[in-house]
Amino acid sequence: MANFLTDDQVNKFHKDGYLVIPGFLSTEETEALLSRSKQLLDEFDVESHPLTKFTTNDDNHVGDDYFLTSGDKIRYFLEEDAVDAQGKLTREKQKSVNKIGHALHELDPTFRKVTLENERLRTLVRDLKFHRDPVALQSMVITKQTHIGGEVPEHNDSTFLYTNPPSALGFWIALERCTASNGALSFLPGSHLTTPITKRFVRLGENKGTGFEPLVPPSVEKEISGTPKGEYILETCNPGDLVLIHGSVLHKSERNTSPHTRFAYTFHMIESPPYAEYDEKNWLQPTKEMPFSRVLPSGEINVLHAA
Repeated sequence: MANFLTDDQVNKFHKDGYLVIPGFLSTEETEALLSRSKQLLDEFDVESHPLTKFTTNDDNHVGDDYFLTSGDKIRYFLEEDAVDAQGKLTREKQKSVNKIGHALHELDPTFRKVTLENERLRTLVRDLKFHRDPVALQSMVITKQTHIGGEVPEHNDSTFLYTNPPSALGFWIALERCTASNGALSFLPGSHLTTPITKRFVRLGENKGTGFEPLVPPSVEKEISGTPKGEYILETCNPGDLVLIHGSVLHKSERNTSPHTRFAYTFHMIESPPYAEYDEKNWLQPTKEMPFSRVLPSGEINVLHAA
C-alpha cells in the first residue's frame, strides 16, 4: 500500500506539533462540504433553538443541556455577538452561527464520506503513527462569520478532549480561503513538547454545566503560564488544505474582521482503550446507540511513531 505522508512530513509534525497538507481534499470534495454546510445553515430552525452561544472564555464556557447532549446529534451554536440583550438574533440566521456539531461525521453522508469512508485518510493515519487504534469522537463546521467571527484564544485541544494519557489529534480542513484578516490559524511550533496539559474541561454535575478541573497544583500552572511563549506562526490555507493539530500544541485564531467567511470542517480522533482512558468527566460522551467511530478496520492496530 502506497504511503500518503513522507518521512519528512511525519517528522515535521512530531517536531512542530502541526502539519499543513495542501490539497488533501479535491475541489469537488471541498465544494460538496461547503455546499452542504450552507444548506445546513438554511435548515437551521431558530424557533426551536435555545439560542445557545459558543464561547471559549474560561469563565463563561458553554455548558447547557443543548451542548452537553450534542455528541450524537447535529446542532447549531451561535456567535456571542449574534444575540442581543433581549435574546433575539441581531442578524439573519445563516450569519449568526459560530459552528455546527458534533456528529456530522456519523449522521451526515457528505461529511461521513470524507471522515469515516475515506481510504486516503486511513492511509494518512497509518503513516502518521500517532494512534494505535483511533476513534473519531466529534466533528464540526466552523463558519467564522464576517465581522463578528469571534477570536479563539490560545489553547490546546487535549484540554477539551482529555484522555489519560493525552491523545487528541485534530483534523482541520479549510473549505474557503483562510487569511490573516478572516481568522487563519496560528501555531506555536514545538509547544506540544514543552507545555503540559494543566487542566481539563469537565462536566460539573447535574444542571451545573461545565468548567475546568486542574491537573497540576496552582503554583505549577502559574510557573508554566509564565514561561516565554515564543513566536506564533500564521498558517494561511486554501480550500481543501488539511491541518493536522497535535492535542498539546498551542494554537489560536483572530477575530474575522473581513467581509469574507472562513468556513472549515474539523474533527478529532483520540486513542481508544486500553491504550488511553476516556472517562465520564468529559463534556462529550458516547451513547449506546452511537459509540465513538472506529477509524481503522476492526482488528487493525497501528505501530506508533518512534520518538
